[in-house]
Amino acid sequence: MKVVLGVSGGIAAYKACELLRLFTESGHEVRVVPTREALKFVGAPTWAALSGHPVSAEVWDDVHEVPHVRIGKQADLVVVAPATADVLARAAHGLAGDLLTNTLLTATCPVVFAPAMHTEMWHHPATRANVATLRERGAVVIDPAVGRLTGVDTGPGRLPDPSEIFQVCVRVLRGRPRDLAGRKIVVSAGGTREAIDPVRYIGNRSSGLQGYALARTAVARGAEVTLVAANVSLPDPAGAKVVRVESAADLREAVLAATPGADVVVMAAAVADFRPETRHDTKIKKTDGEPAPIHLTKNPDILAELGALRRAARTSPAEAPSAPRPSVTGAVRGTTPQPVGALPGDGGPAGNGGGSGGQAAVRDGDLSGGPASARSDAASAGSVADAAPAARVPEASAPRPPYPQVIVGFAAETHDVLANGQAKLARKGCDLLVVNQVGEGLAFGTPGNAATVLVADGEPVEVPYAPKEDVADVVWDLVAARLA
Repeated sequence: MKVVLGVSGGIAAYKACELLRLFTESGHEVRVVPTREALKFVGAPTWAALSGHPVSAEVWDDVHEVPHVRIGKQADLVVVAPATADVLARAAHGLAGDLLTNTLLTATCPVVFAPAMHTEMWHHPATRANVATLRERGAVVIDPAVGRLTGVDTGPGRLPDPSEIFQVCVRVLRGRPRDLAGRKIVVSAGGTREAIDPVRYIGNRSSGLQGYALARTAVARGAEVTLVAANVSLPDPAGAKVVRVESAADLREAVLAATPGADVVVMAAAVADFRPETRHDTKIKKTDGEPAPIHLTKNPDILAELGALRRAARTSPAEAPSAPRPSVTGAVRGTTPQPVGALPGDGGPAGNGGGSGGQAAVRDGDLSGGPASARSDAASAGSVADAAPAARVPEASAPRPPYPQVIVGFAAETHDVLANGQAKLARKGCDLLVVNQVGEGLAFGTPGNAATVLVADGEPVEVPYAPKEDVADVVWDLVAARLA
């Protein structure tokens, strides 16, 4: 594929080198089109050496080759990263003062913008209007990440991790449908940890890869995604709002806080079925001949609770219980922890609504406007959206139901996979249940997965071993059909 990488003049321009490398190593031909200001951060020789193509910011270079028209018309994808407030404004208003903006006007392929700028600039009404205009015209605009900016301040404005921008671009190049546009989706991922003492915890083998794949592919299909991540050491998916949690109680509070108004909830996290009855304040000392003083008690069944809340709301809307207000704190995208209630995986144990985790283990602890118009660095991101219409997308002003229309659970089983899965599907009250066998070399921490999707009112769907993003797309295909 022919990719045009537009680079505008912000401190995050150097991170575009990593994005360029990801494209070229995947076999794409990349043409870099920087703005004049971008060349003050990373020079033309660097871009030329990395891309293998000459680099210019001007429409007057090589005029006989008509680059201001040719580059955009020949591209299969244009991605602008970082996209400063200036470039967003000029693109939204159709200005064409340099090679990049000319390329944007002549491109007939998909266009992706990855903004990076100071928080106040991102929140300014002019920038918000420009972003809305670009999305209405079909561009994909990734909300910037939240975190440390160039100076001492922190907030929205960081460039998302280049690997996550690349994943969004890959999904766009594959031409996946935008059938989740306008939908609000909650996904849980990773594995919970139940503290024994300040050093040790009960955990599981979940890596969060499947849950993150679900979040990433939902964003690429146009959804507004809240990702509740339990102890995951992966880059935050570009476009997802990430809430970090540790224990099953934390995860329950965060999921229930995000559920009101959501269209879909996917419980892909590996949630511990049990927790220590007492958390010791000091490290438990080993005493020869004495058993460890650990007594377990059951954790709440989050998936079953979601199903019960929905049933109550459907049968008696006026008396339906609302989701409990959270009392724990979660961390959003690496920022200072704040109450989860203030916020707008791999699977888990078969008993608690998660997917590919569940084997407990006790462990020891473990647009170009110069520097002022952009801020950088890679971290998690906000929402990705574009304007492609989807069937029956809820109106912005229409009230959303207090319960999710679709609830998806995950089940990790070591034996009698389908029988145990069918029993769980009936017991939990979810619409879809993704069942996969776990064990040595299966599911945990692997790039691929094989599963069976059990459907409450239909036939099972077999998913042969495939990358976890492809497994996620099968799930979203089934979800989109139910939403429609």
